[in-house]
This record gives sequence, structure tokens and C-alpha cells, in this order.
Amino acid sequence: MFTAHAKRLLEFEAQSLLQRISELRPFALTLPMVPAASPSVAAQAAIESHLSQGRRSLRVALRRFLQWLGSPAGAQASAMDAQARFTVLRLQFLTAIDQFDLFSDALVERSQHGYGEWVGGLDVAATDALTLPTYLLDPPPIICHLDRGAGAAIRRVRTRLPGGSENPVALIRVPRERMIGSSVASSLVHEVGHQGAELLELLPPLQQRLLQRASRSRVDRPAWLCYHQWISEIVSDLWSIARVGVGSTLGLMGVVSLPRAFVFRIQSDDPHPTPWVRVKISAAIGRAFYPDPQWEQVAAIWDEYYPLASAPPASRRLLGLVESTLREFVALTLETPIPRLGGTPLGAIFPRADRLPARLRSLRALLRQDTRHLAVLSPTVAFAVVGQAKFDGAISSRIESQTLSRLLRFWALRATVDASIACADRLPRRATAVA
Repeated sequence: MFTAHAKRLLEFEAQSLLQRISELRPFALTLPMVPAASPSVAAQAAIESHLSQGRRSLRVALRRFLQWLGSPAGAQASAMDAQARFTVLRLQFLTAIDQFDLFSDALVERSQHGYGEWVGGLDVAATDALTLPTYLLDPPPIICHLDRGAGAAIRRVRTRLPGGSENPVALIRVPRERMIGSSVASSLVHEVGHQGAELLELLPPLQQRLLQRASRSRVDRPAWLCYHQWISEIVSDLWSIARVGVGSTLGLMGVVSLPRAFVFRIQSDDPHPTPWVRVKISAAIGRAFYPDPQWEQVAAIWDEYYPLASAPPASRRLLGLVESTLREFVALTLETPIPRLGGTPLGAIFPRADRLPARLRSLRALLRQDTRHLAVLSPTVAFAVVGQAKFDGAISSRIESQTLSRLLRFWALRATVDASIACADRLPRRATAVA
């Protein structure tokens, strides 16, 4: 049994939490963004529903606690037991705050003039990158946001949020330094690849085949064990190459262009391939998807930047071994049947005809026309056209930046208009008055 003073303090703190919970208002009431910068209706609904449910559950729990404090059972309880109950509620409150801040950080920058529409366009491009004919027609909601740092990241849908609840949307962090050039497509679609690999369950069959291949190896066994360690990142790079072509590899080169010691460093616990060989793997996958002499040129340029002969002896031996098995590895990867997709080989799930280098070069004239002509293409194909033109030296950096800036704003605006039309079509028609 605890004193009236101790009880009053707990009542005050619980009531204070109730008051503060009421201040966590829906983002739709607090964020002054233009419509084109808004996330998709599905993403907004998923986030608001998730946060609302958390607030509602916490309010119910706090009111029950206050009722318990005023009940005979609460009066008979010790101060220690009452404090323990309150502490659990306070931790739930902190979890609600953490989740609110997580989504707030991703949404608040959309209120910045100019940036907001860019991010809205990235949402559209990411959704297009995740959508696959036949195999992935209804992707989960995606929200992108800009942040500091050199690498992108994703918090996948249905992964655990602070407190243990499931994330209702895919949340992609894009490095601000990537804005705005064609390299943003590489980072964006790589993170989309992580989400796609999980939804389609691509990794287990690949991991199994790599272990089987390693078990049959002698001299090159270390290379196959490296592939097994790196496969999650390689598959995401593959997704990016399949969707945006050579622009993916160029963007990757920008990310991993580091001091030589880092480019050749092999880390036994890192799921990312060693930077030097990661670019080589990317070029080899590109060669298999979209045959063209450009992939040998990309690999040769990378060798000029970072000659393998300049690597430490231990790294040089292992990286050389990995490079010697690249063609077999890529063939094994693309030919691996995916049980989740009825045994379809991994390489067959991506559309290719509209992303062949010759096709992308034939569309280059659209870069010199009104942006609306290029925007008629799907966002990933438009990204691929710009990336191809960049590699071919057909556009300047100024044209690249201006084109992508206009495209992102166009996609954001088009998505907003389409959503408005869809909502209007669902509204009941008013009867026409008769004179």
C-alpha cells in the first residue's frame, strides 16, 4: 500500500502522457507540403493507420491504469508495483514517439520548396522499379527521403519498428549527394532490389546453389564462399542493372570510389562485396543482361582507376580468384529457378527489350525535346535512357541534372493528378437539376 503523495504523482504522470499523446496529431494536419510532394494515398493511409492504432492502444492502456490506481486493488498495491506498471506504459509511449519521429523525419523535408517534389518523384520511380510484369504487380507503398551520408538504405515493409510492430511501408533513404544526377537511380533501385528480393524470396535458392557449388570446388572454393556471403547485395545490384542498365554501374562506381586501401579491403563479416570486385560483378551482370561492348569498357576504366596489381598481395590473390569465376557465377545466378515464382529462372523475371543499349540510344532524341516526351516512358526506362546517354558522352552534366529534375517533378505531379482523378471517380455523382 503506498502513500497518497506517491499515488498522486503517478496519476499526474499518466495523465501527462495522455495529454502528450494527443499532441501527436496526424501528419495530414501538420505538414504544409504541396500536393505533388505528398506521399501516395496508400502510403499516407498505411502510416496514419499504423500510428493511430498505436496511439489508441496507448490511450486505452493509460486509462485502464488510472482506473486501476483508483480501484481497491490499486489502493492495496505497493508503490513499487504501481511504478513498475507505469514504467511499462512510459516505454510504450517512448516507442510511439520513436515511430512518429521515424516517419516525421521522412516526411518533413517534403515541405521544402523544390526538394519536396523531387522526393515525390522518387516515390513514383521506386514504385515503378519494384513493379514487375506477372511477378510483382501490386508492390507495397514506398516513401523516399533524403539524408546525409554517401550510401542509401531501406527499412523494408513488414520489418520490425521500434517497439516490435511491423513497418507499414517501405522507407528508402537516398543520399542527398546523389541529388540530382542519373546516379540517384542506381542507389534508389538497389534499395528497391532488397525489398523485391524479400517479397519474391530470391535469396534462399541462390544461397543453396552457391553452397553446393562451393562444396564441389577446390582451388576456387574461397571465391564461391565469398559469393555466398555477398549474395544479398549482389542481387540488389542485379535488380538495379536489370531496371536502369549501365547507369546502375556508373552510379555504383561513384559510391565505391574510395581511397585505395578501402577499395581493396576484404572484410569477412561484410555482406557488401569488396568495392573493387563489386564493380566487376556489376559489369559482368550487365554484359549478361544487355550484351554490348560498353561493359568491357566499364571494367577497363575501373582497372585504370584501381589496377589490381596495386592491391595488397592477400587481397590480390582472392580478388583475382573471384574475377576468374565471374562468368560462371553470373550464369549460375541468372539460371537459378525461383520456387516462389513457379521455378522461373531469376534472369527471366525482368523485362529487357525496352532497356537494351541500342533501344536506349534510339530514344536519346527525346532528351532534346520537351520533358513530357521522355516522361511518357516508365520512370526506370527514362532513367536508363539518361544513364546510357551519360556513358556514351551524349549529354552534359547540366542537361542530365536539368532533365532529371524536370522528370521527377513531372512524375510527382502526374501521380498527384492521377490520384485526384481516381478519388473523384469514386465519389457519388450528383443528380443533375432539371430546369
